[in-house]
Amino acid sequence: MGRLLRMGGVLRYSASKDTVPATLNGVENFYFVTESPGRPRALLEKGINAMAKVGTGAGVRRPAVMIRSSPWKAGSEQTPWHDVFDIDNGHVRYFGDHKPETTSSVGTTTGNAALLEAFDSHQSPTAEGRAAAAPLLLFRSVSKDGKVKGHVQFCGVAVIERAERVVQWGSQDRTTFTNYVFDLVVIDLTAEGDTLDWDWITARRDPDRTDAQVLELAPKAWREWVKHGRSVLPKMRRRVARSRVVKVRDQRPLPGDQMDADLQAVYKRFDNDKHAFETLAAIVAAKVMRGSGHSYDEGWLTRRSGDGGADFVGRLDLGSGLAGTKLVVLGQAKCIKPDSLVSAEQIARVVARLRRGWIGVYVTTGSFSEPAQLEMVEDQYPIVLINGRDLIKELHETADKDYGGDLMGCVEDLLSSRSLEVLSRRPEEILLD
Repeated sequence: MGRLLRMGGVLRYSASKDTVPATLNGVENFYFVTESPGRPRALLEKGINAMAKVGTGAGVRRPAVMIRSSPWKAGSEQTPWHDVFDIDNGHVRYFGDHKPETTSSVGTTTGNAALLEAFDSHQSPTAEGRAAAAPLLLFRSVSKDGKVKGHVQFCGVAVIERAERVVQWGSQDRTTFTNYVFDLVVIDLTAEGDTLDWDWITARRDPDRTDAQVLELAPKAWREWVKHGRSVLPKMRRRVARSRVVKVRDQRPLPGDQMDADLQAVYKRFDNDKHAFETLAAIVAAKVMRGSGHSYDEGWLTRRSGDGGADFVGRLDLGSGLAGTKLVVLGQAKCIKPDSLVSAEQIARVVARLRRGWIGVYVTTGSFSEPAQLEMVEDQYPIVLINGRDLIKELHETADKDYGGDLMGCVEDLLSSRSLEVLSRRPEEILLD
């Protein structure tokens, strides 16, 4: 593992440009982290900084194009454009370096020319062409300790998705000028722990290394893009919400272990008795809700027909008296094969029933698809998801505590002793109980 650039990490960009020490006043030294022995220093003196090309046996390769945005200059006569850095959603809109006073043709300035060249290689129809393409390394000037200069924040690795000519206002007399704007896809570095290993860039600067050899050091998402092209851009785009998504394999017990056998047994028990599973789901949901330390009323089950996407109703009580409130809990129970997935559309059906101040809970013997979870996180759905593995875990805690570990005995006793009424009441009526 080499020297790492960390997503969101701040580095000291000093005027001395010394590669040592590793840190300056407790902040990582930009020149230390980006040092490639035997090669010129990486610099961020301009907005667009294209590293010098190196000749390889197959042609030439530009190691990288380094981008620096300075937010506090936006709207000034020197920098009349406003770059957009939406790193959490993997999108950057970056304006080129043509300015109102530039006399050369648009697209011929040093920075715009470098980005247009990179754009052409990013649009290559072949994996070989994309393997030689220059990655964009994104930085943003940030203030630290009251100083607006001398510090930069690493904002990721990007591919140019789109280039567009635009007409902008510029200078104090409000004249217009033409420039380029670039839409960038910031790639997902989750597989690398949200870091970029500078060894990849150092390798790209080595003329003795082939594009294939260099690619082995690239981030996983970059390798996927090189292999498949723009069709995988939506999949490889950085999304902070993805960190809260649980992979399907982690929602299921390990094949062959006791929890797996127990989940299969629960599924078989309720496969042809879905209304009984709704009772069990309501009980487990109550256990999860009470686990937060709040009072919970289990409410009732809805009738088989006309439930409108809800199988049970409960109420979560927060606080007490004037300092308290009550929330309607709308529950959905789905007994499906343990290797089956609940889709985003199925979750959305429950969410569509929720009114302001209500929350949902979805209990299943299966798992929740990753796109469904991503949609839930990004749209901030007020819903609790209980997958098959968590369902069995909650039941085991009760069985181990009160039934000597007899899971199915525990399940049957819960059903007989905690049978819920089946009612046609409106969900909001539980607030009056």
